[in-house]
Amino acid sequence: MVTNLLSHYSFAVLPVIRNTNNPGRGGFGRGRWHNDRGAGILGRPGYPPRQGYGYGNKFANGHRDERFISELKFSKSEETLSRKCIAFQEPCELACYSRVEGGDVYFDDRSLRLFKRLITEEIGADLNQGFDTFIEKKELGSEGFGDLLGCIRDKNIPLQNIHFVTFRNNLNKILATAYIRNEPWEMGVHKRNGVVYLDVHKLPERPRSELDRRRCYWGYCFESLATEDPRREDGEGIHHVDANVEYCSVIKTKLGAHRILMGAEMDCCDSTDEGRRFYVELKTSRELDYHTEERYEREKLLKFWIQSFLAGVPYIVIGFRDDAGRLVRTERLRTKDITHRVKMKNYWQGGVCLAFADEVLCWLYGTVKENEDYILQFAPPFNRLELLQAQSCPDAITNHVEQS
Repeated sequence: MVTNLLSHYSFAVLPVIRNTNNPGRGGFGRGRWHNDRGAGILGRPGYPPRQGYGYGNKFANGHRDERFISELKFSKSEETLSRKCIAFQEPCELACYSRVEGGDVYFDDRSLRLFKRLITEEIGADLNQGFDTFIEKKELGSEGFGDLLGCIRDKNIPLQNIHFVTFRNNLNKILATAYIRNEPWEMGVHKRNGVVYLDVHKLPERPRSELDRRRCYWGYCFESLATEDPRREDGEGIHHVDANVEYCSVIKTKLGAHRILMGAEMDCCDSTDEGRRFYVELKTSRELDYHTEERYEREKLLKFWIQSFLAGVPYIVIGFRDDAGRLVRTERLRTKDITHRVKMKNYWQGGVCLAFADEVLCWLYGTVKENEDYILQFAPPFNRLELLQAQSCPDAITNHVEQS
């Protein structure tokens, strides 16, 4: 049959598929079409293609950043990631170390505190007490990583089958990025003898006000109230809080195909009736109301769950305070119950966080080269991860490799 070359019918365009059950969800699949399954297959009618879309700050002043190595675009939707079932091995503690007042480090548990089971007796306490004598946390940088590596050497922990060595904080950032897409971060990446070391990088912060410092202190004060202190007599107020005193557990686990050895700071511990020790995470939060509960469950509970789940911490105790810093109530959560709490509201899924992290670790381990140094960053426009070339490796990692 002979037909006309031109037709008066328009081209077919696939409809936009929208998630009507949860229109407020952010993060996944937000391409040029705002839906939860990524960009449409066909171009959006009536709009020309956007030039340079998705490159963001890969180009500076019209020129490509010379440090750029690779990128991982966030192209998979939450629905796609939720179909993946990524195995996560139960965390196993191999060693520990303690930092005491003055900064000395010991490869034992002398800084581990005991949870105070009668924490409800502290309701009404003023979390400002002791603020005037508070010793703020010093930024140790790679020196802190050196303490973790020193513990690994001291306890003769083999690294032959380990793919990543890191602090838990770096993994927290990666897993949380599955949903939280507006908080920049970066970390050092250094591959030596087949092991990728992820060094913590702290981004510059705006100057903190007196109120900012005080709110930060409220968390440390609650930790002191919620733990036993033999030096403090009954009824005695909080004083001389030193944020540099810490206890760190060295944990082995496996996410997907990658074995991970990580250091995780622990707040305190408790024990079962049989004497088995387990850790407890301590958190503070502003008292909830109708306007703040959703954000609390979307973001704070997500971060609480990730931090405790990765290290196998079974319980989280949250101290809720008012705007003046007074403790108004406490709540104990089981880590495994948090995902059930948010499941019905469809705010986030723990399995999606694991699937997202598995994508990142597979891309990262397969991209970095032996004896080379990089920076992994998550920065505006917050639609991908970038791997940049770095100029050097921290002395702590170099010395560890030489001594191992």
